[in-house]
Amino acid sequence: MNSTKTLIAIAAIAASTLAAAQTTLLNVSYDVSREFYKDINAAFIEAQKKAGKTVVVNQSHAGSSAQARAVADGLEADVVTFNTTTDVDFLAEKGVVAKDWRQKFPNGAAPTTSTMLFLVRNGNPKNIKDWDDLIKPGVQVVVVNPKTGGNGRMAYLAAWGQVRAKGGTDEQAAEFVRALYKNVPVLARGGRDATGVFLQRNIGDVLITFESEVVSVDKEFGAGKVDAVHPSSSIVAENPVAIVERTVARKGTAAEAKAYLDFLYSDEGQAIAAKHNIRPRSEAILKQHASAFKPIKLFTVDQYFGSLAEAQKVQFNDGGKFDQIYTVR
Repeated sequence: MNSTKTLIAIAAIAASTLAAAQTTLLNVSYDVSREFYKDINAAFIEAQKKAGKTVVVNQSHAGSSAQARAVADGLEADVVTFNTTTDVDFLAEKGVVAKDWRQKFPNGAAPTTSTMLFLVRNGNPKNIKDWDDLIKPGVQVVVVNPKTGGNGRMAYLAAWGQVRAKGGTDEQAAEFVRALYKNVPVLARGGRDATGVFLQRNIGDVLITFESEVVSVDKEFGAGKVDAVHPSSSIVAENPVAIVERTVARKGTAAEAKAYLDFLYSDEGQAIAAKHNIRPRSEAILKQHASAFKPIKLFTVDQYFGSLAEAQKVQFNDGGKFDQIYTVR
């Protein structure tokens, strides 16, 4: 009897020790980053294991802005990995992440970037080659609602900015964007929803999305379903990251959360990004994967919009230019 009690006690102590030694992190991220972070998590967990630490990483994905609101409302993320800086700024204003979150990690706390391109159906039946083809009669464009997802905001700003990049005025850019959204049959909630609208519901002739979605589509739907079209110019989309101070203070996971985000900057993390067609910051890793990233004239948000925060106020806040341009049908 005593030996039985002893074994039970030992088992209980072992279980509690294991639980104490194991750290669980939650990464709350944007819609089309699922596969990327699945690979990042596996590599990070293995690296921690070699260092004698046991870490479990869970992930949550939806439209970037919807995720930011969920974290603000109490979703206990240890880290956030978004696709627009305004979503992290929103959390900073709420006191959920540090006010100086950009200074916590290199490159303004954006370990990777992407850009917007077009996915068209195999063979490109509508012969879509550049932005001007998207406003032609009879062309249907699938895009994310810029109110709910960073994917949609970057698509909108890319469409506007490419007019400016050709020497056009803001008035001409507004006219182009108005014509573009007349060809949008439905606004998707997030990037992966947009892909589903395009490929599962078979709506639209072209999908504007992040460059990385090419790899995801090939994996999920099979190679050859879509062709990627790189327009003559597009926008640099930064992928910002931050530690959720509110959560890590409560859980005591600050060190592990920092190690996780630091891993994104490592050679291994940067190589995983490149494998998923996400542009690494490391010039060496970028050079190794040069064939994956077609030459394209890139412009920044700051060039034509001042900042992403300013673009948010002018373009996307209630009553802004997007509300004036797009009429719900």
